[in-house]
Amino acid sequence: MRVVIAEDSVLLREGLIRLLERAGFTIQAAVGTAEELLAELEREQPDVVVTDVRMPPTHTDEGLRAALVIRRQWPEMGVLVLSQYVEEHYATDLLSGETAGVGYLLKDRVADVADFLDGLRRVASGGTVLDPEVVSQLLVRRRSDPLDRLTPRELDVLKAMAEGRSNAGVAAALVVSESAVAKHINNIFAKLDLRHADSDHRRVLAVLRFLGGRA
Repeated sequence: MRVVIAEDSVLLREGLIRLLERAGFTIQAAVGTAEELLAELEREQPDVVVTDVRMPPTHTDEGLRAALVIRRQWPEMGVLVLSQYVEEHYATDLLSGETAGVGYLLKDRVADVADFLDGLRRVASGGTVLDPEVVSQLLVRRRSDPLDRLTPRELDVLKAMAEGRSNAGVAAALVVSESAVAKHINNIFAKLDLRHADSDHRRVLAVLRFLGGRA
């Protein structure tokens, strides 16, 4: 069974390569960006693609958008999307059309090797695989305030943003690194469904939602 992997984390990418090769899969390509993924698919015709949601350059939804392109251009090709956490808007987009040969799993699920390999084989064979957490969160979030999706630390970061602090100011206030703050802010944008393509400033929109939701 032929596989193309798209994952910007070198450690995880190499881990997936070794895991899948030991399980008998043939790795046709392993890349770190969505652009490279789509270029490889023009040359290769794998049975299934494994792609991360977030990849360079913005680390927001590049992998998910590539998965949607794959579903349109190569509908016979299986696509298994790996995500750090459930991203409702994009999961819904992925699953809104034909769901044969589609999978959406949280990255933690890779640690359960047998289940992960079984899921990948099912997707490659035209089946549908959804992480149980994906299902439960999609159902719950439709009935909840979007701010309820945020972790306590993400709420702390958003509160500091609402106070007008820069990333450096948030980092100093919460005694964390600026890179950690940037990661939290990207998580906030994703969980509040603020896409990179939004014309308005996502930081302002996030703060407005915080102030409106907590008023």
